[in-house]
Amino acid sequence: MNKLEKWHILQSKMVINDKWCQVRQDEIKLPNGKIINDYFVYIKPDIALVLPITCDGNIVFVKQYRHAVGQFFIELPAGRFDPEIESAEDAAIRELKEETGYIPQGIQKIGNLYDKPSKDTNQIHLFLADNVIKYSEQNLDITEEIEVLLISQASVWEKIQAGEISVAGTIAALFLGLNFFK
Repeated sequence: MNKLEKWHILQSKMVINDKWCQVRQDEIKLPNGKIINDYFVYIKPDIALVLPITCDGNIVFVKQYRHAVGQFFIELPAGRFDPEIESAEDAAIRELKEETGYIPQGIQKIGNLYDKPSKDTNQIHLFLADNVIKYSEQNLDITEEIEVLLISQASVWEKIQAGEISVAGTIAALFLGLNFFK
């Protein structure tokens, strides 16, 4: 069996360097010797995603429009963060409060995922927040219009199977997080 080898970056340049979008173009040499001069990498910030469960066992979801695919999605609260400014856990608590108005009585990390490691640089930090309570109104960003939904754990699996919940990070957090209760 051949030993796997990393690709070698021969040259790299930023082709888009905007606050909202950064794209790097790499010229790479593959282990087989072939050169690819237009391999694009999307530089993305890490994401904190939280699975909030109320005292009575409901899960707090958000429903919002996602422009890239032009549809509304039911997701768990999440958002980008800068690890030089705040921890992933602090970002998860902040996003939960901003997007839903809920705060957790306890929070624990349940995993780290890579969203799309073939092209994206970011990780998704997953948290389980238990006994969340309504604390305040939402405090949304200019691009956010969010409906807060409380969905029973039993209904979640039906919604996944029906395609009503279809965002990968949300589904991964549900499978990982709800296993903590078994």
